[in-house]
Amino acid sequence: MTITRRLAPALALAGLLAACGKQDQAQQAGPPPATPVAVYQVRAEKVVSSDSYPATVVPLNEVQLLAEVTGYLTDIYVQDGQKVTKGQRLYAIDRTRYAAAADQGRAQLQVARTNYVRVAKDAERYKRLAEQDAIALQQVDISKADVANAQSQIAAAQASLRSLALDVSHSVITAPLTGTIGIAQAKLGALVTQGQTLLNTVSAEDPIAVDVNIGEQDIARFAKLQQAKGVRQDSVFTLQVPGGQTYKLPGKIVTIDRAVDPQTGTLKVRVQFPNPRRLLKAGMNASLRVLNQDTGEQLVIPARAVTEQMGEFYVYVVGDSSKVSQRKVVTGTKIKDKVVVRQGLKAGETVVSDGIQNLSEGAKVQVGDPSKPAGAQGGAAAAAGK
Repeated sequence: MTITRRLAPALALAGLLAACGKQDQAQQAGPPPATPVAVYQVRAEKVVSSDSYPATVVPLNEVQLLAEVTGYLTDIYVQDGQKVTKGQRLYAIDRTRYAAAADQGRAQLQVARTNYVRVAKDAERYKRLAEQDAIALQQVDISKADVANAQSQIAAAQASLRSLALDVSHSVITAPLTGTIGIAQAKLGALVTQGQTLLNTVSAEDPIAVDVNIGEQDIARFAKLQQAKGVRQDSVFTLQVPGGQTYKLPGKIVTIDRAVDPQTGTLKVRVQFPNPRRLLKAGMNASLRVLNQDTGEQLVIPARAVTEQMGEFYVYVVGDSSKVSQRKVVTGTKIKDKVVVRQGLKAGETVVSDGIQNLSEGAKVQVGDPSKPAGAQGGAAAAAGK
């Protein structure tokens, strides 16, 4: 009991000394070291930015050549793939029976005219006799009806002859437009059927167009581009063709469809391009590039400097005393490894580009290698912002 009483003061003194030692160690350790990061100074750069839309090359004018009469294909006047001009003869169908029918129609017209002359003379004769009360008035009325009937027969014969003559003319198929003819779908000597047999297709190639489908959110933008006057169209619409090459000639909007497709929620837009060398062919797949609002002098930062949280984007901005603060930004087009910042930053500000994963609001940073621990940076690292 006496020994315990003597040890109590000594134990209390030892505990007090230990506590003081820990406090001294904490004071010697000081604040945590600055986090090593890489930084980037925000600055404006000239940006050429565009949105891409899948496109299909289509002719502005295309006509399918169907047989307009039935018969055997007797002549082919052009070669497949040849350039043709409007009105040029392309194909001929056996016209023998159509020419014979037209001759018969002419003969029937002549019969009708001869009959009219006869009944007209009879009517005139009956009219004079009636004036002398030599015949009944009923006979006069009958003769007038015969004249009217003869006139109708002439009109019917004329209409029939026009139809027969049309069949004769339709036995020769001519080019409905200036363009390029495709590969023939019917061979010489084949039996073709009126309105059913496809002979070939002719399409205009210069100018030509591409069709794209845009979302509802882009309708106002494209309508504005269509109505814009004095804008260099060659700087707005460009076409990337298969193989990755850019088509050199500019395009312009010619048509915006009248309604949105309820199935897809998209609207068709047609953009026209000159095609003097016929490099663009109907049916080709391409990519239409349209300059967007990020084109011009824009603030640009490394894309890796941006973090996403719940659909919003943030960066760490280095402020006074080398401390960082998280700031919300509105981003735009991504260009390679950089991204346009539309709102939230100013030129000259400094953002953290690497080492973001180690940061929190208010953390102190220093320029260094983010892959190394803070204690391993050495004295060469200077504080950010100095």
